[in-house]
Amino acid sequence: MTAIVEFNDVHKQFGSLEVLKGISISIEEGSVVSLLGRSGSGKSTALRCINGLERINSGSLAVCGRELSKMDFDLRALRQDVGIVFQSYNLFPHLTVQQNVMLALTRVRKFSKQQAASVAESVLGRVGLSDKLASYPQQLSGGQQQRVAIARSLAMQPRVLLLDEVTSALDPELTGEVLRVIESLARERMTMVLVTHEIGFARKIANQVVFMHQGKVWESGAASILSNPGTRELKQFVESEL
Repeated sequence: MTAIVEFNDVHKQFGSLEVLKGISISIEEGSVVSLLGRSGSGKSTALRCINGLERINSGSLAVCGRELSKMDFDLRALRQDVGIVFQSYNLFPHLTVQQNVMLALTRVRKFSKQQAASVAESVLGRVGLSDKLASYPQQLSGGQQQRVAIARSLAMQPRVLLLDEVTSALDPELTGEVLRVIESLARERMTMVLVTHEIGFARKIANQVVFMHQGKVWESGAASILSNPGTRELKQFVESEL
């Protein structure tokens, strides 16, 4: 298998605060990786480094064949290959669901409106929202809005999809809606990196679990490490989240 994302001894600082302290992670194409850890462990910073929202200070980070430690890498091209979905949906309230999905296709990919409309209809169907094309965000539930945000990223045909705590603002029923969509993408072999507190879901879906603690990769392996932790810190984390 080919590594599509490769962290090698990556360090990241914000002023004097070192958030990533030499992490090394290899992510294979077609795999689902769950980044777990307490708040402040560095997992969201690691995720944001993958699509260039944060620049690393040292080490090397290769994403989709691009070396992100070099100053001259093409950020625009990177973000066409790497989609990201946050816990806040960031939908435009004055645009319909379909128009929200079409926007980047017409502005970034230079699709015609007809092409963009067709792609939007297709991806919204994939997330179960074919009947909401003409609706506005305020007419949707939180779970539906999050599925629109996922569809918007899928429309760009990314090679890697990043998901940062996408269910943390949702109640259990709406969380289930979103997790079912992510599960279907995993079956389609979409490469995904998830920051999540959903231990049960991570155990079910992830090919690889990376537990971060104090800015380091503390433990990494198959999802079975969640049932049989090798460190006291992971054991305490799993117990606190169940």
